[in-house]
Amino acid sequence: MKHDLDDLMQVENVDAILVMGAGFHNPYMVYLTGGAHLTQALVIKKRGESAVLFHESMERGEAQKTGLLTVNLSGYRINDLVKETGGDHLKAMSMRLEKILREQNLTKGRVALYGNQDAGIAASLVAELRQRLPGLEFFGSSRGGVLMRAMACKDEQELARIQKVGESTARVVGNTADFLSSCRTRNEILENKDGSAVTIGQVKRKINLWLMEEGLENPEGTIFAIGRDSALPHSSGNDSDVLRLGKTIVFDIFPCEAGGGYFHDFSRTWSLGYATDEARELHEQVFDALQRVTHALTVDTPFSAYQKMVCEWFEELGHPTVQTDPAAEEGYVHGLGHGVGLRVHELPFYTPSQGDENMLRPGCVIAIEPGLYYPEREMGVRIENTYWADSCGKFHSFVDYPTDLVLPVKN
Repeated sequence: MKHDLDDLMQVENVDAILVMGAGFHNPYMVYLTGGAHLTQALVIKKRGESAVLFHESMERGEAQKTGLLTVNLSGYRINDLVKETGGDHLKAMSMRLEKILREQNLTKGRVALYGNQDAGIAASLVAELRQRLPGLEFFGSSRGGVLMRAMACKDEQELARIQKVGESTARVVGNTADFLSSCRTRNEILENKDGSAVTIGQVKRKINLWLMEEGLENPEGTIFAIGRDSALPHSSGNDSDVLRLGKTIVFDIFPCEAGGGYFHDFSRTWSLGYATDEARELHEQVFDALQRVTHALTVDTPFSAYQKMVCEWFEELGHPTVQTDPAAEEGYVHGLGHGVGLRVHELPFYTPSQGDENMLRPGCVIAIEPGLYYPEREMGVRIENTYWADSCGKFHSFVDYPTDLVLPVKN
């Protein structure tokens, strides 16, 4: 949580955090500012001190909403610096940032870099700053370092925001189910009222509309895949595919608050009208795996322990898994889950680690998504819910939605 940030910085020997970019669709900036509509901003958080937000003049109102200490960048006129450097905008940017850092008494120590910024600009800017401020060590982290570790445990306000997204997501899933069930069929193909076939692309467009009506965004798309595509875990589905009865459909939806806020992750597998015996068996086994994990979840346990549990269970049933064959392309071919927050994938992860960042803790939010996939049989099954751990270490699902495999349709 945010109140742990200084302690984490101390442990990781981080003297300051520097976050650059917009105040939306920029997870680390959103985390520190709350998601203000800032097109370009800078946050500096020194260990043991309050974060300071540097903002453009015309966005001063938005900056004030954050509750952070604010500094108007009009005092650091970039156009004057561009003239001073003979039109070298990059050098002007580095000069402005150097002045800001010096005025913040930040001229030596280790600075963790975060934010969404053009890679070329960021690399060049840091190279310039290293020359101008040789006492500073700028570095990044592939897993987000101290900020992602702080983000791994949510406070009550964050949990409430994810809960709201989850409830809206469930309504959109319900709308999708209602639409499919209302369609008539001919020759085992779903039809619209005008007699045209219902397609994956049509369903996705409706999903996006319903999400927008709920005030949500869909920045990473939706997985709605049928038949063989349902057995390829990250296949988003082919827009031109028609919806047929008796084929497994993996529906994985992971929207977020408008502006790139908190996510929710949710999956169901459906078979329209009826399901084959083989699909029913796979679905029962996946649901059983989900139940086994959720009944066993406890805090102060590594997430990887539950991945091992599911692999062993599926192997007992005769399915290949990534535990015995990391390159497996059928059976259980992926990890059990991941943390969810301002990124749809964040700490904790299911993979083993030398540190404790992947331990389940009170306040953590995790998606659990076991699945079984057989591309040659044109059949895949995944069921996913997102859970949170309360202060006593008990896990709860954000939403309660049916896991039925067969979705009834007309005729």
